[in-house]
Amino acid sequence: MTETGTGPSDRKRSFFDDIAGVAGGAFSALNGMKAEAEAMARAQMEALTQRLDLVKREDLDAAMEVARRASDAAESLAARVTALEARLAGMESATNPAVATTFIDETGL
Repeated sequence: MTETGTGPSDRKRSFFDDIAGVAGGAFSALNGMKAEAEAMARAQMEALTQRLDLVKREDLDAAMEVARRASDAAESLAARVTALEARLAGMESATNPAVATTFIDETGL
């Protein structure tokens, strides 16, 4: 009887297992290096952004939204002022002829 683990096919299997382990370690190391390079690039870009006094996209979007809301509110308020001015002008024109008529009637002119 042959002993298990000592045949040529077992040696080949062990060799391929070793190669797979080395390859897995290499891929793991490459992934670690990739993550480290991305983190370094991100840090460099943030430093450059601060040095050049640039605005982040999220901050710009938030400021644009605030400006849009303020513009909408200003337009709404302008429409309300126009409506109130028209209403006031209507009230003044309704009261002015009556005052003028009363004044004319009292003076007899």
